[in-house]
Amino acid sequence: MTSMYEIILKPLMTESSFNLIEKENKLIFIVKRDANKKMIKWAVEKLFNVKVEKVNTLIQKDGKKKAYVRLSPEYIAGDIATNLGIF
Repeated sequence: MTSMYEIILKPLMTESSFNLIEKENKLIFIVKRDANKKMIKWAVEKLFNVKVEKVNTLIQKDGKKKAYVRLSPEYIAGDIATNLGIF
C-alpha cells in the first residue's frame, strides 16, 4: 500500500491557489501521477486531520498531476496553509 507521504508530493503556491484558499476553501497539491481521487482524499484527511468534501485532478502539460482539494465547511483551508507555511 502506498503511504500518504508518497501520494501528496508538495503543496502548490501560486497566486491563483491563494485565491482558491480564501474564496473556495480549497488547497492545491502536486500529487503522485498514478494516485486516484480516493487515494488523494484519504492522504489529505490523514495528513492534516480534516474532512475532504471533493477532489478534482488535472494532469498538466509537463506531466505533473495537480489535485484541487475542497475541505468541508467546518475546516478552514487558510489554517492548513498557515501550518504548511504557504499563507
